[in-house]
Amino acid sequence: MNGFLGRYEHQMDEKGRVSLPSAFRRAADGDRFVLLQWERPYLTLFPPELWAEVQGRLIEFRKSEPDAWHHVREIVSTAVEASPDKQGRILVPSWLKDAANLEGTVLVNGNIDRIELWDPATYEATVRKTSAPDLAKVAHRIFG
Repeated sequence: MNGFLGRYEHQMDEKGRVSLPSAFRRAADGDRFVLLQWERPYLTLFPPELWAEVQGRLIEFRKSEPDAWHHVREIVSTAVEASPDKQGRILVPSWLKDAANLEGTVLVNGNIDRIELWDPATYEATVRKTSAPDLAKVAHRIFG
């Protein structure tokens, strides 16, 4: 798998469906994802193999930390299975749309091993503007 790379803008329809780029569907090598909001203000789509790893960490966390039950419960309660239909669209439940402020145009962002769904204006304000001053330093560390 080459990973999920790039960003795309797609329209969310009135039923809450948004198309995944064909490159992302191919890279996923399967037909299901797990969709949840584990970090605000965006949603994350996990392919099955990555979700299995995350699920294992959640179980281990729940076993090892007495206070973890409610945290794990809260995280998992927002998770839903999302399977692309024949047109490559996934359905975003209304409570997740509201949590990420998604309507109209949705930014579908590849983040190597996962896919993120963002409101474009929120992405611009949160990611592009806040990371711009540090990007050169970070990029140098990564690319040499």
